[in-house]
Amino acid sequence: MADVYWQHRRLWVRLHEKGGKEHSMPCHHHLENYLQDYIEAAKLADDRAGALFRTTVGRTGVLTDRAMTQSDAWRMLQRRARDADIPTAVCNHTFRATGITAYLDNGGSLENAQAMAAHESPRTTKLYDRTDDQITLDEVEKMGI
Repeated sequence: MADVYWQHRRLWVRLHEKGGKEHSMPCHHHLENYLQDYIEAAKLADDRAGALFRTTVGRTGVLTDRAMTQSDAWRMLQRRARDADIPTAVCNHTFRATGITAYLDNGGSLENAQAMAAHESPRTTKLYDRTDDQITLDEVEKMGI
């Protein structure tokens, strides 16, 4: 919970990256609303030392005091993707690629995408950029077969 905080009238999140690095970002206004609603519904606001994302008691929806592990989050993501009938494999990199691609599609710069993704190199950020996929699909569809 301490990794979600207010700064300059915006909600920010502190992300814990590989190698013990920390990276802070302001929240998109939709994420700000979702997080506020979640924190209120889960009654977490007064537990600043507790985990933001917690395990549940079985599948009851009742939160415990224990933080979700990476494998807990991955299993939850797989269940949600299955429930949504998403046929392709998904993981955290799927969301990273989607976010970077959406940002670039909306006129964002590669340099800012790199900074937001906390990548050391723009080459790493380009690995997540799927903007060329649509161009390729559009060009393939022009074939008159």
